[in-house]
Amino acid sequence: MPYACSILQRMQLQVLLGSIEVNEEPVPLIVQVQPNANENRVVCFEDGVLHLRIAAPATRNKANQELLKFLSNILGVSRICLKIEKGITSKRKRIAIRGLTQDRVARQLKE
Repeated sequence: MPYACSILQRMQLQVLLGSIEVNEEPVPLIVQVQPNANENRVVCFEDGVLHLRIAAPATRNKANQELLKFLSNILGVSRICLKIEKGITSKRKRIAIRGLTQDRVARQLKE
């Protein structure tokens, strides 16, 4: 089982997010990552791609781990609800997000 969002985590999300619909299917998110930045930050959302700067180096999976940590903070979900589906070694990645709807992901990214 690649995703392990517990029932408790989903219930906590529903309480925090005002009992919104929790999606069982993962929501895809395409990101373009620039590692070795001064700080983690969102650059822009353009043509369906979220451009991010990540402070960790692109060695020994450090940038990927920092990316998932940063996205979990932005989206308000547990780190375990995020998975890199494609692009582990490239700057462009496809992230699967469990526990949120497409609408909620879009709203969180706009904030």
